[in-house]
Amino acid sequence: MGIEDALPRKLRQKLREDLLAANDEFVHAIPKVELHVHIEGTLTPELRWEISQRNGLKVRFGNGPELHSLEELRYAMNSAEPKTEDEEREFFFASYYGAFDTLKTKQDYFDLAMNYFEHVAAMNVRYCEVFFDPQGHTSRGIPWDVMMGGFKEAQIKAESVRSAWIMCLLRDLPPEDAMDHYMAALPYRDMIAGIGLDSNEYQRPPLLFQEVFSLARQEGFRITMHCDVGQDNTHEHIRQVVSEMGGNGADRIDHGLNAADRSDLVDLILKRDIGMTICPWAYMRYQTYSELGPKMRLLFDAGIRITINSDDPAFMDDAWILHNLLLTKHFGFADREIVTLARNAVKVSWAAQSTKDDILQEIDAVYRRFYPS
Repeated sequence: MGIEDALPRKLRQKLREDLLAANDEFVHAIPKVELHVHIEGTLTPELRWEISQRNGLKVRFGNGPELHSLEELRYAMNSAEPKTEDEEREFFFASYYGAFDTLKTKQDYFDLAMNYFEHVAAMNVRYCEVFFDPQGHTSRGIPWDVMMGGFKEAQIKAESVRSAWIMCLLRDLPPEDAMDHYMAALPYRDMIAGIGLDSNEYQRPPLLFQEVFSLARQEGFRITMHCDVGQDNTHEHIRQVVSEMGGNGADRIDHGLNAADRSDLVDLILKRDIGMTICPWAYMRYQTYSELGPKMRLLFDAGIRITINSDDPAFMDDAWILHNLLLTKHFGFADREIVTLARNAVKVSWAAQSTKDDILQEIDAVYRRFYPS
């Protein structure tokens, strides 16, 4: 099954409206930790238009024509319906990387990060580890100090949401470029909790990047990598991430939902006791709706510490961590299981233990408030 069985965009948008209309007070109230969100993927049409106007830039969405108003940009971001899974991925990457051109100044990077922090603060996110893709910025001539300076200032200002950064390396670029960027990032290691691997996975197995990830592990960074849903050779990629990368396997795996297809991968993840960052709304774009819930349930019931996250909300039906948790409950997860998912995210995060303890206590307090007996 593939994109022809996936929930169409209009139905996903209707589902989002229905989930919000149900006004699930418990899911709204539960303290949240987000471990899989790309800061560039939070560039909302409103913010993109504002920054583009400030910088005197033309606005396009993907490979489309120039857009002349915010309304046109909103329509472009919310109306496309690719016909095949390959078209969906191609469309997403063109749209995602095309938006990078918007960002020019430290103020732009500050606004991008601050917009995310403000969004999720309203959803009771207490801590997040945010991906960023430096190669997509330095390749346009953006200095590291501009990018990291803007992120840092937002991080400091966003007092209600504690945060760290995960520098993702682009797997469709050469490993040598990944190593160059790893070395260039070392002056900012006080901000960077871990090193990740993302972007187009086609014919780009994780082990191509073993050298840089082994070095990162040796130098004290945590490591994580994407294994997107339905990709070619995804089961082998999951195995490499869980058992080999960095020497004896990564600290977390991003996506990896196809591990549910094979008991040996489930057993391997359990043996390593690593967390998985699941983004259910993202998968509805090109996977059958009816399979997602059962796969998440299989991993959860097996005891794997799955977590719920948003991925690229501005490019995925405006579905943030709140909407992904509401969707998870729609798949049949009870409130006590939502608590387990929330606690999983805290426990597999790379936050300081004091931060973890604070959030875990708050989660328990919210649960007792709704279920006092």
